[in-house]
Amino acid sequence: MIFDTLANADRYAALHPLFPAAFAFLRDTDLTALAPGRYPIQGEALFAIVDAAAARGREDAKLECHRKYIDIQLVLDGIDEMGWKPLNDCHQPVADYLAERDIHFFRDAPASWIATPPGAFCIFFPQDAHAPLVGTGTIRKVVVKIAVDLL
Repeated sequence: MIFDTLANADRYAALHPLFPAAFAFLRDTDLTALAPGRYPIQGEALFAIVDAAAARGREDAKLECHRKYIDIQLVLDGIDEMGWKPLNDCHQPVADYLAERDIHFFRDAPASWIATPPGAFCIFFPQDAHAPLVGTGTIRKVVVKIAVDLL
């Protein structure tokens, strides 16, 4: 898991061949003008999802993880207090992994919380279980999905 701001995004370019394109999209796109929805960047290998959702309390947040994609979650409005826990420490699955949605939910409590303000992002790799959209009010964010297969 990585927590940082777009000003430092270039530090992470070498971690994945698609990270430079992902961060270029985040820097060069007027994200405030995008309606909620899915935006292709490079087909199924790299795309963005813009979302605006009511925040939930910590007690209602479920940890999730992905096998096929890395998430870069950039907060646009609100403060997303994202929960985090190493996937290896998650032992209470809600159900089986849903391959068609690339998601696996857990009942485990996060080990820590990261208050992510507008302009900051978290990168979650497949080994990172995370519980997003925690806070108050509405949280608007963009999640860039990067295919792991290219590593």
